[in-house]
Amino acid sequence: MLVLEFKLKGKKSQFALVDEALRTVQFVRNKALRFWMDGHGKSQYDLNKYCAVLAKEFEWAKKLNSQARQAAAERAWSAIARFFNNCRKAISGKKGYPKFQKDNRSVEYKTSGWKLSKDRTVLTFTDGFGIGSFKLLGSRDLNFYPIDQIKRVRVIRRADGYYCQFGILVERKVATEPTGKALGIDLGLKYFLAGSDGQTLQNPQYLRKSEQHIKRWQRQVSRKQKGSKNRIKARKRLAKKHLQVARQRRDFAVKTARALILSNDLIAYENLQVQNMVKNHVLAKSISDASWGIFVQWLGYFGQVFGKVVVPVPPQYTSQDCANCGQRVPKTLSTRTHTCPKCNYCECRDVNAARVILQKGLKLASEKYPRAVGNLTLGESLTATLSNENCLKQVISLNQESPHL
Repeated sequence: MLVLEFKLKGKKSQFALVDEALRTVQFVRNKALRFWMDGHGKSQYDLNKYCAVLAKEFEWAKKLNSQARQAAAERAWSAIARFFNNCRKAISGKKGYPKFQKDNRSVEYKTSGWKLSKDRTVLTFTDGFGIGSFKLLGSRDLNFYPIDQIKRVRVIRRADGYYCQFGILVERKVATEPTGKALGIDLGLKYFLAGSDGQTLQNPQYLRKSEQHIKRWQRQVSRKQKGSKNRIKARKRLAKKHLQVARQRRDFAVKTARALILSNDLIAYENLQVQNMVKNHVLAKSISDASWGIFVQWLGYFGQVFGKVVVPVPPQYTSQDCANCGQRVPKTLSTRTHTCPKCNYCECRDVNAARVILQKGLKLASEKYPRAVGNLTLGESLTATLSNENCLKQVISLNQESPHL
């Protein structure tokens, strides 16, 4: 599904009605969750039926579109289902028991409750709140897609205004010429990533660069009296700064992932468990600022769009093994250079790890698709592997026969 986002331009009175719709969605979602906690809702279908009961019981809840009420109940059920899945998997720590929502910021319509103008530049909401019409501000053109392909319309409140997202049911595929290149990348903190080709990309550290401004606005919020208008203004300034940092991270991740996908046929990356890594209170801020999770998501997405192979590799011992001979060389985090006592291979720690990741990624790809990589053999050294002409041809055939793992 393709998601296109636009900013809404309207009057303050209209946005006040949007806030009322957001509060109604929060009410329906919390009531559906309470319905399940009381032992009445056994399935998602039961929560959807309960939405009709809420509409009859509360007159103001009936103003919200029926499909929007069901979407709110589906949010509650997704939290319930996630809790049960975590219990079945027996994950360590908290299982994520569903909680009541306190600050809802989005309302989702399905195929009713809204309509677009003929030129697709004005969005009108037709539910009982009487929100009216908004002008859509954005660079995308909705005229390329039929109305029946728009399956979701989501209104989101952010620190700098209100936005609308259109979920369009369309499969995005872009044909590209094979490059004959394979790349392994090692994600880190000193470098955002290090490639098996020896190139590195510096970590932008957007949060660190904006930390002084954030601290200043945070102090302003703390000094204002709770409930005052000045405190609300200070909170908005602080929220806008955090939003700016989040957008910088996302923009960097999207552009980097796209560039890597377009310049390689196969990319192997280490499948890091970021949720577990941020439990380290010493490195938690730096790990979160690196935004590895967003980068990996976009890497997989662009791999599907452009028909490239993206291979996640288990991160165990990728920094310890030697890329030249396979000897395991233990080292601490402070040791930045890999020196193998067996073959005397010396290289940057991150580059060596990226080459080990590429070797493992090629092996996993050959096991996943033996037909496409039947003659692929990993040499003793990475240089021999990448210089093998047959190996590069097999990578190209893997790209053509199996677009994505």
